[in-house]
Amino acid sequence: METAFTRLVGIRHPIVQTGMGWVAGPRLVSATANAGALGILASATMTPDRLREAIREVRSRTDAPFGVNLRADASDAADRVRIVIEEGVRVASFALAPSPGLVAELKEAGVVVVPTVGARRHAEKVAAWGADAVIVQGAEGGGHTGEVATTVLLPQVVDAVRIPVVAAGGFFDGRGLVAALAYGAAGIAMGTRFLLTSDSTVPDAVKARYLAATVKDVTVTTAVDGLPHRMLRTELVESLERSGRLRALARAVRRAAGFRQLSGTSWRRMLSDGRALRHGKDLTWSQVLLAANTPMLLKASMVDGRTDLGVMASGQVAGVIDDLPSCAELVERIMKEADGTRERLTAAPR
Repeated sequence: METAFTRLVGIRHPIVQTGMGWVAGPRLVSATANAGALGILASATMTPDRLREAIREVRSRTDAPFGVNLRADASDAADRVRIVIEEGVRVASFALAPSPGLVAELKEAGVVVVPTVGARRHAEKVAAWGADAVIVQGAEGGGHTGEVATTVLLPQVVDAVRIPVVAAGGFFDGRGLVAALAYGAAGIAMGTRFLLTSDSTVPDAVKARYLAATVKDVTVTTAVDGLPHRMLRTELVESLERSGRLRALARAVRRAAGFRQLSGTSWRRMLSDGRALRHGKDLTWSQVLLAANTPMLLKASMVDGRTDLGVMASGQVAGVIDDLPSCAELVERIMKEADGTRERLTAAPR
């Protein structure tokens, strides 16, 4: 299925696997790429050296295009952009709007720039800066999310910009792909659906928690880092919501220290990143420290399998997913469902 987005990035199918921290590693990204979709490597939880190694590992597993997700507000964002350019990565995606300077540097090197946004005005801004495409995530999406549903946000953005728009938030099958195309999108992006594949390195016990979840078991909370965060409702999440400020802050400092040691990040850099996170948001410094807690809470579940100690970011679609196909099986199934849906829609009435 050819769209403006598949032509832009050189993939066979208009499907994107999003850059999920601790989840979107070389194995998942390469499996997605080999299936004909766009796999995106998550770099925020990697050191720069590990990012370079991971890019090379993906390339050793596939000849297909893939991308790297970057934190635009990280103090070492420029260094990571240079790694992406030096390693010849096809696509750079951003969880937050990159600066015009980073966009220009990437485009000059021939890298396709695809920021993720949650509002029409943000899409208009990055398009004006030269972004090649944009991923639009509605409120149904996992992780940090907004308040506007995909079905309302997507048509707003499609009407506002003249670059390919990829829809995210609430997609898991071929019917959703056709619906997104009908709204004017050039593809769909999925996180939770790719997390729940046999190619995902997330521990089996954690996958089982996702598969057992109903739609009502997916919630939005600000207790983790002060920002709206969609995840599975667990005893830990409920405990965080009940915790007093001092207890939550002490827990956050301990885990922030653990993340600093794991990532090699200095306290100065963490504080610098914290200031960037706080900028433009109504966050106290206590909440900024809580934000440093998030990577370790995610790692506890996604890497260590400790659902009692970690949080599980999740889209609402977790409540309707009940299997663990390979990436190849998933992409093939979605495309077959999309073809069948289009045939039904265009069939002459009897």
